[in-house]
Amino acid sequence: STVTYSVGGLILSNSGAITANYWLSEIYDEEVSDSHRNADMHLHDLSMLTGYCAGWSLKQLIEEGLGGISGKITSSPASHLSTLCNQMVNFLGIMQNEWAGAQAFSSFDTYLAPFVKVDDLSYKEVKQCIQSFVYGVNTPSRWGTQAPFSNITLDWTVPPDLADLPCIVGGKEMDFFYRDCKKEMDMVNKAFIEIMIEGDANGRGFQYPIPTYSITRDFDWSETENNKLLFEMTAKYGTPYFSNYINSDMEPSDVRSMCCRLRLDLRELRKKSGGFFGSGESTGSIGVVTINLPRIAYNSADKASFYKRLDHMMDVAARSLDTKRTVITKLLNEGLYPYTRRYLGTFDNHFSTIGLIGMNEACLNAKWLGCDLSHAEAQDFAKEVLNHMREKLSDYQEKYGALFNLEATPAESTTYRLAKHDIARYPDIITACEDGGTPYYTNSSHLPVSYTDDIFEALSIQDGLQTLYTSGTVFHAFLGEKLPSWKSAASLVRKIAENHHLPYYTISPTYSVCKNHGYLEGEQKLCPECGETAEVYSRITGYYRPVQNWNEGKTQEFKERRLYTPENQEPKQTVSDRDSVKSIPRDKTNIEVQEGKLLLFTRITCPNCRVAESLLEKSGQPYEKFIADEHMELSKSFGIKGAPTLVVTDGEVSERFYGVPEIKKFINTRRELIAAAGN
Repeated sequence: STVTYSVGGLILSNSGAITANYWLSEIYDEEVSDSHRNADMHLHDLSMLTGYCAGWSLKQLIEEGLGGISGKITSSPASHLSTLCNQMVNFLGIMQNEWAGAQAFSSFDTYLAPFVKVDDLSYKEVKQCIQSFVYGVNTPSRWGTQAPFSNITLDWTVPPDLADLPCIVGGKEMDFFYRDCKKEMDMVNKAFIEIMIEGDANGRGFQYPIPTYSITRDFDWSETENNKLLFEMTAKYGTPYFSNYINSDMEPSDVRSMCCRLRLDLRELRKKSGGFFGSGESTGSIGVVTINLPRIAYNSADKASFYKRLDHMMDVAARSLDTKRTVITKLLNEGLYPYTRRYLGTFDNHFSTIGLIGMNEACLNAKWLGCDLSHAEAQDFAKEVLNHMREKLSDYQEKYGALFNLEATPAESTTYRLAKHDIARYPDIITACEDGGTPYYTNSSHLPVSYTDDIFEALSIQDGLQTLYTSGTVFHAFLGEKLPSWKSAASLVRKIAENHHLPYYTISPTYSVCKNHGYLEGEQKLCPECGETAEVYSRITGYYRPVQNWNEGKTQEFKERRLYTPENQEPKQTVSDRDSVKSIPRDKTNIEVQEGKLLLFTRITCPNCRVAESLLEKSGQPYEKFIADEHMELSKSFGIKGAPTLVVTDGEVSERFYGVPEIKKFINTRRELIAAAGN
C-alpha cells in the first residue's frame, strides 16, 4: 500500500474497515470469511467495494472525450496534445476511484504521436506536455491520499495491427496513418524517458506511470538516441518493465501488461469475446485471492493429502470470486461505478484471479520433500502444483462461465500477514526469515531471497516455473546499485530475453535520495556529502518505495536479499543437477578432518540447514559444522554444491548426502545399524 499518515489515509482506514467487515459479515458465506480470517487464504482489497484492476482503451478516450455522465461535466475529444495529457490524468484519477488496483493504457506512444504531427509541435512543447502528464499521475489525488496506480505500455515502434489505421485526433479520422508518425512517436518516447530519468525536483524517481516495453525478435539494439535513454533509465532507476517476446509464440498485440504483475493471456480471451486488440484494452481482474501454500503443506501428511487440501481451498477461493463478480456486476448495473459503466459496460472480459504464496516454504514444510526450490525435486513438485492449479481453473471456467487465471500474486503485505498468523498458530512451521527475524513468506514460487548472487542461475530455475502462470508473474533482477552504463543495462536486458522464456522482468537497482544532494547510488542511509539522513529506495513488489515505509515482513526480506552481480556472469544453458550424490575422493585441505566423522556444510540463511542441524542434534550423532561460504576451499574439496550437505569421511573416500530427505534417511539407517550392532 502507498497510504501514508494523513487525513486521507485516516478516512480510508476507517471506511476500509467498515467495508471489509461488510464483505466478510454480509456478502461472503461463512466458510469463505473464516478462511480469510484464519489466514488459510487472503482476500485482497476487502477495503474496497470494487473490482481489482483494469486496462482502458486510450483510443476510446481520444475518440469520445471525457464525460458522458449525467450531472457531470463533459469534455469533447482532445484536439491538442496538452488537452489529451490533461484528460488522461483526469481519466486515470477518476477510474482509480472506482477500482482498487492499477489502471492501464496501452500503445501510449502510438496514440499520442498524431497529436504531435497535427500541431507540428517542437520537442520542447512535446516534453512540456508529457511532463504535465507524469507529474499529474504522481499527484496524490485518489482515496487515501495516494497517486493513481497507473501503468502504460509503449510500443517503441508502430505495431503492425495499428500501422495501416487512420490516425484519430479530435475524435475524427485524419488523412494519414499511424505508420506515418514514427518521428513523432520517437519524440514522445524521448520526452517521457528524459523526464523519468531527471526525476522530481529533489531527484526522486517517479513511481508512476510504470512503463512496459516489448522486447521482440526484431527489437533494434543499435546505439540510437532513444535506446541510450531507455537503458540509462533502466540502469539508474530500474523504472521499466520488459515483456519478453523473443522466446515466446506470442506477439505484443496478444498480451497487454497490466498492474505491476498482472499479465493477461488474450488468446484465452479471444474465445470468449471474439475480440483481439480492442478487447485487450478492456480487460483486467475483478478480484484476487491468494492461497496460503505453506500452511497446506505443513498440515498434510503426504502428497495426496496436500492436493486434497489444495483443491478444497481453491474451491473456496473460486466460490468467493464468483460471489464478488455477482455483487459488483449488480452494483455496476445500478450505477455505483458510473465511469466504468460508461467506458466499459461489463465485467465479462475481466478475470477472476487466484494466486499463491510461499511455494518455497511449502516445499520446506512438506514432509515428503523438506527442501527448498534450489533443489530439483522441489522444482519438479512446484511445476506439478502449478499445472494442477491450471487444470482446476479450467474446471472453474466451465462451472462458473467466467474467465479465471493463475497469478504470481504481488502480495506486498500478504507475505507478512499469512506468515505472522502461521507462526502464532504453528510455532515450528518454517517461514522464510532467519532465526529470530520477522516472519514472512517468499512471493509466489520465487527462490529464497538469499539463495544466490548469480542472476542467470536464478533465471534458469525460474524459467520453468514462471511460464506456467497465465497472469501476473515477474522476475526482479535486484542489484546493489546502478549499472555502470546504458550499454551494460542493454546487454543484461538482451541476455535475459534471448536466453529465457519467462515473460516479464525488471532490472531493479537500489538507490538513495538526499534532500540536499539528490540521487545517490546504492543503499546509503547517510549522504556522503552532507551527512543528512537519506531515503533508500528499492522495489517492494511492483514499484519503488522508500524502504522506511515498508511493512515489517518486507523490511526483513530486504535485509536478507542477496543482490545479483551480473557483470561477469553468463546465461546457463541448462539447470545444473544440484542434487547428485556421488562418492568422491577427498583432496587434502588445510583443515584436519578425522576419518569416519560427520561434516555438515551449511549456509547462514538456509532454512533447510536449520532442519538438518535439528535432525542431527536429536539423533545424538556427533558432527562438525562448517559454514560453506566461510570455508570455500574445504567445500570445493568435498564437491559441495548446495546446502545442507552431510559428508561422511571414510579414509580415501567420502560420501555426500544432499538435502534434508537424504540426510534424514542416512541418520535413520545409521541409527538402525548402531542398534543392530549393539544387540
